[in-house]
Amino acid sequence: MSKQNAAVAMQTKVLTADETARAVALLQSGGLVAFPTETVYGLGADATSDAAVARIFEAKNRPAFNPLIVHLADAAMIPRIAEMPEAARKLATLWPGPLTLVLPLRPDSGLSPLVTAGLQTVAVRIPAQPLAHKLLAGFGGPVAAPSANPSGRVSATTALHVLDGLSGRIAAVIDGGGCAVGLESTIIGFDGQTPVLLRAGGVPVEEITAITGPLGKARGAGISAPGQLRSHYAPKVGLRINADKPRANEGWLGFGPTEHPTPGLNLSLSGDLVEAAATLFDALRKMDAICLRHGFAGFAVAPIPRTGLGLAINDRLTRAAAPRG
Repeated sequence: MSKQNAAVAMQTKVLTADETARAVALLQSGGLVAFPTETVYGLGADATSDAAVARIFEAKNRPAFNPLIVHLADAAMIPRIAEMPEAARKLATLWPGPLTLVLPLRPDSGLSPLVTAGLQTVAVRIPAQPLAHKLLAGFGGPVAAPSANPSGRVSATTALHVLDGLSGRIAAVIDGGGCAVGLESTIIGFDGQTPVLLRAGGVPVEEITAITGPLGKARGAGISAPGQLRSHYAPKVGLRINADKPRANEGWLGFGPTEHPTPGLNLSLSGDLVEAAATLFDALRKMDAICLRHGFAGFAVAPIPRTGLGLAINDRLTRAAAPRG
């Protein structure tokens, strides 16, 4: 049996919230464990183990040039792996929560080079979800954890979503119910002491700038943090964004009090961006099923305001609609 087939043949355990100790033991043995955070489900591995981190890339079919976020139980653990510029310390007041900071990597961090994709920086997050905190505290070290889904596909916000994409490829998933935020974390990097937005996410940019003032612009076109691939978060069918109405062969993903006869869903009838963010990835998955059932080639998406969490929603939809390699 080939190595790839062996991975597919693995039996994925579904653990309850009371079985965190089992999940910790699996991580300690080099296994992959999906776990809920307030943003999306993460696919965790011991960030200091080359073999364990390599299994993340294998299970997700993730390109090796795409770095991973390191999750920690609390900010007191950061000095072990990274430096904290003064500007980063100010933003750390938003932890625990859906914020990732890209920090200078310590030479003696002990992290697998696969985590940082060879960069001299590391992306760090302190999640707020209680089960995630319990798992990380029990493990007692850095856990590398991208979203728990096949690379480029829709992120998972329930344990069933995880199993749909990764069953047989990972050791376990902790079923902690749905994710409250539903979008990945906001990622902030630093150009000297100037914060730079690298990915919009669960913390609205307005909350960041209230602390830091105006954000700087990212330099260069290379990958400097997770979630920057042009094509990402993609459903199986195509989608067309910023549409005023669906075409004859399209489903419809609405926002606000809009009505269309075409089969589809609405992210939030009341136009609530928080509700829309929390339901986005589940809606993209359901739109796949609706389009396949009705023989549609894809679906159209109503315009979403580019304020607050709408900036992150538009980022995900733009990447989901991008041409696929």
